[in-house]
Amino acid sequence: MTTEHGGDVRLTGISKSYGSAVAVHPLDLTVPQGSFFALLGASGCGKTTTLRMIAGLEEPTTGTVLLGDQDVTALPPYKRPVNTVFQSYALFPHLDIFENVAFGLRRRGVRSVRGQVEEMLDLVQLGDFARRKPHQLSGGQQQRVAVARALINHPKVLLLDEPLGALDLKLRRQMQLELKRIQTEVGITFVHVTHDQEEAMTMADTVAVMNRGRVEQLGAPADLYDLPRTPFVANFLGTSNLIGASVESRDGEDLVVRAAEGTLRLPAARCPDRVVPGGKVLVGIRPEKISLTHAEDADGTAGVGVAAGRNRVTGTIAATSFIGVSTQYLVDSPDAPAGSRLEVYVQNVERDARLVPGARVVLHWNPAHTFGLDADEGAASAGVEGVEDVEGTEGGAPAGEAA
Repeated sequence: MTTEHGGDVRLTGISKSYGSAVAVHPLDLTVPQGSFFALLGASGCGKTTTLRMIAGLEEPTTGTVLLGDQDVTALPPYKRPVNTVFQSYALFPHLDIFENVAFGLRRRGVRSVRGQVEEMLDLVQLGDFARRKPHQLSGGQQQRVAVARALINHPKVLLLDEPLGALDLKLRRQMQLELKRIQTEVGITFVHVTHDQEEAMTMADTVAVMNRGRVEQLGAPADLYDLPRTPFVANFLGTSNLIGASVESRDGEDLVVRAAEGTLRLPAARCPDRVVPGGKVLVGIRPEKISLTHAEDADGTAGVGVAAGRNRVTGTIAATSFIGVSTQYLVDSPDAPAGSRLEVYVQNVERDARLVPGARVVLHWNPAHTFGLDADEGAASAGVEGVEDVEGTEGGAPAGEAA
């Protein structure tokens, strides 16, 4: 990646090592001003270490940290125009909500705090809870108090380190929308660390997917999901079916490839440039893009059939799982990678009662939904484990207030 100008956060050649263990390899990264930016990855991938270097809680081994045009690499946390919200919230239990939010202002010697505190509590929709203690609030309400306390000093950047990790699933989804609303209203830069793919895609304008101390791919959530550039991203950001194939030819804008049981087509523009005729490719397709037709209907004799021009592979249903809005099918197929099965998600609109384990089926999809990956990267990066867990631990006390 290259570093662009004009960002609220610019990391240039930033890296962090703990002895011989490298947590973050040299990294150039720009967080656009006023954006909601997510660092996404598995435990130990370097995302928290990167956030802590922005906050000043970790000293970089190499490189510089710029906030706006200010080089803050050597500044301590309390002198940086940033605030951090941790998973633990770190609220003061002996202070009510009003005083928790007012803490940063009082620490800076501001005498008249009421108007600013009330404005922040209204922003996080807790104006009626000002005189309650933290233990009298739900987890989501406590999280919003922590955000209000961090924002009241008007930091240039708000850093969020797994802030929703302690919440249950329903509340976490509600808070994802709340945090996005708050960020949109205040308009400052949010940098959010998470291991939750859905959380990153729901909230962020831009996502950096990290793996083994490096940014594997950077982009808008929809772009990363629809067109992953590596097997790691394809499997970490959702689920992908990856079919090994050899490239036979190019036909107009498409590549024609041979899989185990026949030929498939995929747009050449959705493949790396190094995927060329004569080479190997991983043919990728998301489970929800696939249609499932019972083998008896696939030839069209029953008036159903599979439309011409669609990619198709055959298989046998091995297992099904009802998951509410859809049913997940696991299919044994000669085209599936060794030791695995193809996955298909079918919306529960008109369920075919014949689609049960043991049924012969045809999987088919629009070739335009297919993407290609370099087969040589498959073995090295298809997993989702991070490097050694050498990242810094989460803070247990309030972060340094913005200057």
